[in-house]
Amino acid sequence: MLENPRSPRVRAVAKLTKRSARAETGLFLLEGPQAVREALAYRAEAIVELFATPAGWDKHADLRATAEAAGVHVEYVTEYVLGAMADTVTPQGLVAVAQQTPTSLEEVFAASPRLIAICEEVRDPGNLGTIIRAADAAGADAVVLTGRTVDPYNPKVVRSTTGSLFHLPIVVGAELGDVAERARAAGLRVLAADVKGSDLLAARAEGLLAEATAWLFGNEARGLADEAIARADLALRLPIFGRAESLNLATAASVCLYESAFAQRAG
Repeated sequence: MLENPRSPRVRAVAKLTKRSARAETGLFLLEGPQAVREALAYRAEAIVELFATPAGWDKHADLRATAEAAGVHVEYVTEYVLGAMADTVTPQGLVAVAQQTPTSLEEVFAASPRLIAICEEVRDPGNLGTIIRAADAAGADAVVLTGRTVDPYNPKVVRSTTGSLFHLPIVVGAELGDVAERARAAGLRVLAADVKGSDLLAARAEGLLAEATAWLFGNEARGLADEAIARADLALRLPIFGRAESLNLATAASVCLYESAFAQRAG
């Protein structure tokens, strides 16, 4: 059992809360039973280390069975050690280290996608995590991160995805112009979600949302720059029927992705 919270091994895990350490090692941190459960189910080969308190491990019999079946060994640690490793105050008895597994643009478009989400300059970890989760739920084929979008392996992003990070391809560090060109070449229409755009309801009535689509979402505070909108085939806005000034980015992205998912499946 690991008992020293200041040991080099514990410190190495704790450093993964920093982007520089993640970039250097190609590893990232998973915290809590939900993240570990999804990693074991969908990317067990990516798990490098798995740590648990005896009480935390005893509490999750399903995880024990899945880990054993996948050949993933658990290392017992004290509560103090787990606390030193984790980004959260209460890591719920489980922490894992996993290998980052980003996907290339070539792989995404070679798979003939029907729906993808492009995140340009999305800076808030909670928003990005929620968009990834919504894309997963809507049946999107991939999420592509462009510009200075937050690292998808940031612990807050990982937690916000509630495991969806392991369910669909994630492309990191792409250039928006390249993504837009590849999307069109693959038969997708690039739709920018922007308050200056046309009414989404009109686009729905015209059947545009039933087409293969790459939705483009921008920064939380500034939205999409004019240069980014110019990369799209069309900009659409969500109507506001009440008195709200606007919608949160992740909420708006979820609506857009589901509008496409509904239209594509109805078609």
